[in-house]
Amino acid sequence: MTALISVLRIALRAIFRSKLRAALTVLGILIGVAAVVIVVALGEGVRATVATQTSSMGANTIFVFSQPSASSGARSRDGGRLTESDAQAILREATSVVGVAPWSAAAAQVVAGDRNMATQVMGVTLPYLDVRGFVVAKGRTWSESDETLKSKVCVLGDSVREELFGSVDAVGQYVRIGKYAFRVLGVLEKKGQSPFGENQDDRVLMPIGSFRARVAPSPPGRVQMLIASASDERTVDRATKQIEQILRQRHHIDASDEPDFSLFTQTEVRAVQDAIFGVLTALLSSIAAVSLVVGGIGVMNIMLVSVTERTREIGIRMAIGARQFDIQMQFLAEAVLLSLLGGIIGLGLAALVVRLLAQALEWDMPLPFEAVVVAFCTSAAVGVVFGYLPARRAAALDPIEALRHE
Repeated sequence: MTALISVLRIALRAIFRSKLRAALTVLGILIGVAAVVIVVALGEGVRATVATQTSSMGANTIFVFSQPSASSGARSRDGGRLTESDAQAILREATSVVGVAPWSAAAAQVVAGDRNMATQVMGVTLPYLDVRGFVVAKGRTWSESDETLKSKVCVLGDSVREELFGSVDAVGQYVRIGKYAFRVLGVLEKKGQSPFGENQDDRVLMPIGSFRARVAPSPPGRVQMLIASASDERTVDRATKQIEQILRQRHHIDASDEPDFSLFTQTEVRAVQDAIFGVLTALLSSIAAVSLVVGGIGVMNIMLVSVTERTREIGIRMAIGARQFDIQMQFLAEAVLLSLLGGIIGLGLAALVVRLLAQALEWDMPLPFEAVVVAFCTSAAVGVVFGYLPARRAAALDPIEALRHE
């Protein structure tokens, strides 16, 4: 322990003797460590943000889309044959499904007083709110009798409410879509963007019967999409298979034929996102790690110069009894200390940058503990790897020749 303390004391004395050189050497390691930690933190922040957006689409959601199919003869303008009856059959027969909502939508101009905006008008049923996780922040939703009677009522997304009514209470007001006036029953709670860039607050919801009758006329019962919710995250795959079997049976499509529908789940979204983020994080981390290698080369160059400049000092130490091992440990300790110093300052810089980025982007972006440990250990390893050659060269000097060196 005494020998180690002595080696560290000599190494620190040598570092502080050449402060400018040490600062320039540390700079390369500092930038490399900071870059690696910031990149990993950004990756985790993006992953967490997108995961939150994916969760906002609803719990264990399964989307069933219509698509043209020669086997079913479905080549109509809306591209498929999904119906409200399909939704009822899925809810009744699929044991792993707890909710199904039919959905149709169309772009429309919505007018309120002297204000108007283009938005998405969606025809849905009441279960849609639970399946997609929407909450009415003010007012209420429509009733089952409104769905039966195709009442001219609607619920606004928060972005639509703000654009059309500003600070005025929208509940009880009327909006005009086409030639029909719809009474606003409620306003949805803010949800933000979905993983696909969709503003989930930019929408107007109404009973699907009212939508088919007054906004986008279509055959009775026909819908563009079904949105189902599995009973649990672990039952999503089973629910997907059950939905496919039920729809194939109802649409008279054999297992070997192409269906007139397609299914898409949140699990697939997450899998694709995780794969993309994993590759991007690895790629960006690798690029950032190049800075560490460059910093390590800088450490080696500076240490080689230091060995040349301190040849006489090495000779004197050997003459008074220092062994080759002692000389090697002295220069190796100096290289490791320089790298660790760069790593510590780099971590501090990374923590500051990550905090500023989290505030600017409004992301939940904590400093990743694993990245901190890896960066710290890597900086020490860089000192050992790139400091070994100069330390070995210093230890291999001939004492007599070293003493003669001017």
